[in-house]
Amino acid sequence: MIPCAPQQLVGVVGLEIHAQINSKTKLFSGSQVRFSDPPNSLVSFFDGSLPGTLPVLNRRCVEAAVMTALALNCTINRKSLFDRKHYFYADLPAGYQITQQRRPIAVDGILTYSLLGGKKRNQVIRKTANITQIQLEQDSGKSLHDDVRSQTLIDLNRAGVGLMELVMEPDMSCGEEAAAAVRELQLILQALGTCQGNMSEGQLRVDANVSVHTPGEPLGTRTEVKNINSTRYLARAIDYEIQRQIKVLQRGGKVQNETRAYDSKSGETIPMRDKEGLQDYRFMPEPNLPPLIVYEENASLPTGIDACQAVVVQQIREGLPELPGVKRDRLVQTYGILPEHSFTLVNEDGLVEYFEAVLKATKKEPRKVIGWVTNELLGHLKQQDMSVSQSPVSPPALAELLELQESGHISSSVAKQVFQEMWRSSGSTASKIIQEQDLGLVSDTAQLHSICQKVVDSHPDEVDAIRNGNKKVLNKLMGLVQKETKGRADPVLVREILQEKTS
Repeated sequence: MIPCAPQQLVGVVGLEIHAQINSKTKLFSGSQVRFSDPPNSLVSFFDGSLPGTLPVLNRRCVEAAVMTALALNCTINRKSLFDRKHYFYADLPAGYQITQQRRPIAVDGILTYSLLGGKKRNQVIRKTANITQIQLEQDSGKSLHDDVRSQTLIDLNRAGVGLMELVMEPDMSCGEEAAAAVRELQLILQALGTCQGNMSEGQLRVDANVSVHTPGEPLGTRTEVKNINSTRYLARAIDYEIQRQIKVLQRGGKVQNETRAYDSKSGETIPMRDKEGLQDYRFMPEPNLPPLIVYEENASLPTGIDACQAVVVQQIREGLPELPGVKRDRLVQTYGILPEHSFTLVNEDGLVEYFEAVLKATKKEPRKVIGWVTNELLGHLKQQDMSVSQSPVSPPALAELLELQESGHISSSVAKQVFQEMWRSSGSTASKIIQEQDLGLVSDTAQLHSICQKVVDSHPDEVDAIRNGNKKVLNKLMGLVQKETKGRADPVLVREILQEKTS
């Protein structure tokens, strides 16, 4: 075998994503769904697979799957089926999982996602990933390994929780694309309310199928990287795995069909088990559940079926919210902000609403407001690990501050100083802080003339440079005047006076 040149081999990535449905109860039982409750405190007889217990399908989970499918442009199967998938783990008490293998609830969807590219990372690059299917299935329990006592403990709180499994085609080529696709899906699910999408709590779990090949030739042998719990690690794991496979082939080796895990400490993927022997899951129809039927509209409901008991696609479609991609485009077109700013706004929960609330209360241009929201506000929130809803500075309070700056009552540097004080003293208004600390602009012409003359007299070299054509030095003198006035001098007036005195 002749090793391929590095540039001839490219990565191919497909994803399998398990999204925990945002529901108060489990998929087939009335047990509550909560995170971090005491082990085995949320387990019904059905969850523990006691003989004689039967599944009862949770309508909320079906509606969530239909809503997700609509948002991803899927074809919804009016009739779908449930199957048993057999495998034997300690945290799967029944010895099988109820899933949808033969006929899932939805097929043939498209996820449109965007990347920021170009030299300045401000060019929006749109890409798509095809979705093979979305299927409903129940989650397994959780195995807790105690290495000290050499034992494994089982927590069945998660057993039976409703999942949507989204199977995506191998349409991505690198970690950055895969991470962007997952992040977009996460935002879509959160906007829909069908999944909270918290990856650190296991609400969104990603498996990546990775292979490399020469373009135009059949796809190579793939490896599966399991259970990646953040988009950052997803990108790193995929890129590492692509490079690992390329190196294997360059050495004349063969990529093994195996399952691997990502070690975030070393930044490497490590083998878990091989997949050469195809596991026989012995799929069979679930005998205790009838076919799942959804209806297009109320008019199509059979006689005797109440609309409150059925899942009606048209009703769900009418309730779809504004999706992230549409929201980003609207923000750019409506307010003239940069694409990268629209990404920042949409990526932070509640930030779009905050931004638009400020705009309604101020005459300041959106492009100037966006700087305050994404730099000052978001910077403070990140620094203190706070959400937008926890901000001590409300949209009306920020709008008042910006209006005072826009009307010339305070300088930009003082505005930032006032914002800091507003952040520290929740409830204090900008006008009150400015009055109490005497932070208003110094616009007394005689006083400014005196200060400017003092600066000019004490910096003859800078004055000579300006008179010799180096106008940039004027900014230094302006800075010195602002220092003298503690940032309270009217910058327009100061510039005029300094230009007059150095001409």
